[in-house]
Amino acid sequence: MSSTRPTVALLGATGSIGTQTLDVLRRELDSFDLVAIAGGQRLGELAAIAKEFNVSSIGVVSVDDKATLQSMVGPGVTIVVGAEGLTELSRCADVVVNAVVGFAGLPVTLSALEAGKRLALANKESLIAAAPLVAKVRATTGAEILPIDSEHCAIHQCLAGSSGEPGHPDVRRLLLTASGGPFRGWSKEQLSSVTKSDALKHPTWSMGPKITVDSSTLMNKGLEVLEASALFGIEVGRVEVVVHPQSIVHSMVEYVDGAVLAQLSEPDMRLPIAYCIGSPVRLNHAWGRLDFGQPLHLTFEAPDRVAFPALDLAYDAARRAGAAPAWLSAANEIAVEAFLNDQISWSRIIPLVAEVMDVYDDEALDSLEELFENDATARRIAHGMVVR
Repeated sequence: MSSTRPTVALLGATGSIGTQTLDVLRRELDSFDLVAIAGGQRLGELAAIAKEFNVSSIGVVSVDDKATLQSMVGPGVTIVVGAEGLTELSRCADVVVNAVVGFAGLPVTLSALEAGKRLALANKESLIAAAPLVAKVRATTGAEILPIDSEHCAIHQCLAGSSGEPGHPDVRRLLLTASGGPFRGWSKEQLSSVTKSDALKHPTWSMGPKITVDSSTLMNKGLEVLEASALFGIEVGRVEVVVHPQSIVHSMVEYVDGAVLAQLSEPDMRLPIAYCIGSPVRLNHAWGRLDFGQPLHLTFEAPDRVAFPALDLAYDAARRAGAAPAWLSAANEIAVEAFLNDQISWSRIIPLVAEVMDVYDDEALDSLEELFENDATARRIAHGMVVR
């Protein structure tokens, strides 16, 4: 880790964001040094990445995985285990890419910021669930969050025109664009017969199964509303969602004088990944570059909040604040997992989340212990609703 090049830790290396981050780094071998990776149980993939990039540290899930992987990579690579291992790796590099799926990414977010690192954040759940706690550690000297989500990365770029005053008083609203998912225009009756195969066919993006299902219910966009409010310090009432099926305009910022700034590109997650890793330098690879010599058709419409009530659940959680976003995120994780495991139908996902939120009593969120308690409670209630 003595390299003079900026060092990178990629946590969630074998998932969709992880593999695309590796693609970016392969084209920047002289600019960045990948020193640490972590992943699930795809040990062969982790070993291959470690050998390709000469990685010095790897995080795995269990002690058994550690033993198996150590035999594959040799004694020269340090292997750490579990949440403590992730915490250790999140402090060992200049840039920490948090591509861990779900609530498990929270320790990475908190420890990277506490250590004053740049956090390239693809794990929206940890920020949403723990926004008050993340806000505290963002004040650490050197700490910085750059969002990998295409929508939030677009807003980050568009806010370059803002005064930067707290709350961005010169901004009228943030406009998060949504493709509408695979079921845009479907009626409630049509949605009642959705299959797993249907839900995993996103029209414009290639993503992991959890986020793809979230996109199909529009919960992904609801979570992004919460994330945008927390990231940019703008109250949730000034964050709006607009359906844009072409996924060319990745989000917009409307200023108080009526000017709207937008970031456009073809759908390619390597563009926001490269932006977050390279900032303030833009890496010269032109991912998602548009050909303006060809016809470009852009349309926008309001989301159907009757057929897709996840958006209203998210706005309600934002208004209730405290632990409500944590409950929303936890319940949704359980519901999506149940759907992917064929335990519930697609049409049951959001009603189940709504039932969990009906049980929630407004609570403040002042500590990590309180967050874990609330997360565990929401998950337990959601599990009970799945198996009843």
